[in-house]
Amino acid sequence: MEFLSWNVENHVATVTLNRPPANALARGVILEVNSLLDEVEHDDNVRVILLKGEGRFFSAGADIKEFTTVTSGEEFSKLASSGQTIFERVETFSKPIIAAIHGAALGGGLELAMSCHIRLVAENAKLGLPELQLGLIPGFAGTQRLPRYVGFAKAAEMLLTSDPISGKDAAVYGLANHAYPEEELFEKAGELAAKIAKKSPVAVKAALEMLQYVKPASYHEGVKAEANAFGTVFVSEDAKEGISAFIEKRQPDFKGK
Repeated sequence: MEFLSWNVENHVATVTLNRPPANALARGVILEVNSLLDEVEHDDNVRVILLKGEGRFFSAGADIKEFTTVTSGEEFSKLASSGQTIFERVETFSKPIIAAIHGAALGGGLELAMSCHIRLVAENAKLGLPELQLGLIPGFAGTQRLPRYVGFAKAAEMLLTSDPISGKDAAVYGLANHAYPEEELFEKAGELAAKIAKKSPVAVKAALEMLQYVKPASYHEGVKAEANAFGTVFVSEDAKEGISAFIEKRQPDFKGK
């Protein structure tokens, strides 16, 4: 694989995302996440997956420049739906997946982290969904997962302002399980992964399956609606302006069209 590498020790597969400079979630990265799950799903030596980012960030978001190669709203909706399917596989995976977040988890990076079963964060990390700053909306089920963790009102604030929250606040709001000083994060994540890896894989799999029943039926309807809206918004003039402004490093001038 080009962007993901991993090693297995004491039944824990430590997976590192490495796509400099910001570990942006290009389509190739998301497809590699799916390939990783293929490889570890039936590997009895792997009982827990620990996911982290190389360099300064966990993942600072989607690859915005890649968006400029998409030519239609329908294609954009398909892009969203494909990512949603893979992230849903992460959330429903039979082995625990822990995200260890340092630096930033923004946009698609946070959507990937939210699909993991457990999130540990550095206190100074930044977590957010800034898509509206680009005239877009989240497309990998972020609009549906975020309210489950932080509640409707806080999710609305984070989405509509595009403002990130700190790792420390993420733990307070329920977006993260625990926040640690950055220098302790990976050690603490390793300790948690090792603790879970000692449990019965049969019981762990059953527990993860049972947790899926807390999702209301409307969740899946919302995910599908998000993919459709993702494509509709993408073809707006505001989206073109937002993406151009991001690439040109200027403030967007939205017209409501």
